[in-house]
Amino acid sequence: MDRSQDAAEFLKSRRDRVTPDKAGVFGSGRRRVPGLRREEVAYLAGVSVDYYVRMERGDLRGVSPEVLDALARALQLDEAETAYLHDLAAAAGPGARRRREKTAEAVVRPGLQRFVDAVTGAAVTVQNRAGDIVAANVLGRALYAPVLDSPAGRGNTSRFLFLDPAARIFWPDWTLIADQNVASLRSIAGQHPHDRTVTDHIGELVTRSDDFRVRWAAHDVRFHRTGTKRLRHPEVGDLELDYEAMEFPASPELRMTAYTAASGTPSSERLALLGSLAASREDTDVSTGRARETRARGE
Repeated sequence: MDRSQDAAEFLKSRRDRVTPDKAGVFGSGRRRVPGLRREEVAYLAGVSVDYYVRMERGDLRGVSPEVLDALARALQLDEAETAYLHDLAAAAGPGARRRREKTAEAVVRPGLQRFVDAVTGAAVTVQNRAGDIVAANVLGRALYAPVLDSPAGRGNTSRFLFLDPAARIFWPDWTLIADQNVASLRSIAGQHPHDRTVTDHIGELVTRSDDFRVRWAAHDVRFHRTGTKRLRHPEVGDLELDYEAMEFPASPELRMTAYTAASGTPSSERLALLGSLAASREDTDVSTGRARETRARGE
């Protein structure tokens, strides 16, 4: 991906979003742009017009954190957008080329898998930066079975979202989920610009999905931390689940998401039912496996 082009398009899109009245710019006459003019952004950020023009052309080399923060305030960026701006500048700085070949391998340690398996009452999944589900507990596998079993999705949430029509059934709020997914992926790409698993994943989706390509071009950014999602599960029906996303200091290439339902709600009852069904299947699979081993030994 062209990081200078990303920087240029991101700044232009954010400038277009800020109206003069929101920025407190008045009496500026007839306007030819939907948002602020470049000179207005430069004034609000306390830099020269030439310097801001250079930045909006995608050249963030040597821009100080203080100037980036001033620019973020001028463009009214939120926390995720401000962090993304800093990430773009870091990718343009000295040493960025040297880090290009460093791509973290998503390795699920046995201890981490045991921890995930020990969680009950919550559906837990572990994903790498590209969104591949690399581990889950019993309930997590049952909850995300449509994603894990999808030939198009291949266990990846973004691929399932944009390449499998079943995603629009699984997520009734498909448009919202799709917007959030792409914005979160852009944030991750900004943090890890040289991770080939991420850049290859984005390249595949840009090529194969118009819905993804349009959203990627919007340059929206968000953190994936907490929220609520509605799902329509093929086994238990509609679920409204709260989620909390967590990172592992020892495995920064992974993040864990836990899904729970408020106590006493229909979603709580349905999630418990899904857990019971999944546990029953696991027990049956274990028993079947043991029976096969016994027959193989001739006992």
